[in-house]
Amino acid sequence: MTVEIGKQAPDFTLMANNGETVKLSNYKGKNVVLYFYPKDMTPGCTTQACDFRDNHEDFSELDTVILGVSPDPQAKHEKFIDKHGLPFLLLVDEDHTVAEQYDVWKLKKNFGKEYMGIERSTFIVNKEGQIVKEWRKVKVKGHVEEALTYIKDNLG
Repeated sequence: MTVEIGKQAPDFTLMANNGETVKLSNYKGKNVVLYFYPKDMTPGCTTQACDFRDNHEDFSELDTVILGVSPDPQAKHEKFIDKHGLPFLLLVDEDHTVAEQYDVWKLKKNFGKEYMGIERSTFIVNKEGQIVKEWRKVKVKGHVEEALTYIKDNLG
């Protein structure tokens, strides 16, 4: 399945850091920032999560929920949230099924090694459950502000 702007976002059910089961379709009626990131506790992912944290109230005022997805296990997500005071859910995609649904599970190269992993990507899902914006190969600096501006200008 491929994701396309204007189409329904692929629904999924994943466990969240707090042990609850989360279905994307449960958020119909709200905008959703669905962001995929490689790994808890790494510099880029920490910066991105903290940027979302620091702008969380602005997203909430725009009736927007933030959901982070990575292959990390629940306990690691919980540590990451506790360490950085993250006010949103992180979802466990250990078998990368959802990452594959959204076509963000990619061959990566780092220091001459090749491996499969998450390509940092963000999707904006509107209140009707449609994907209205996507960013792939996200550069962390300024990205959260860009996402917030998009929602203000188009969905606010």
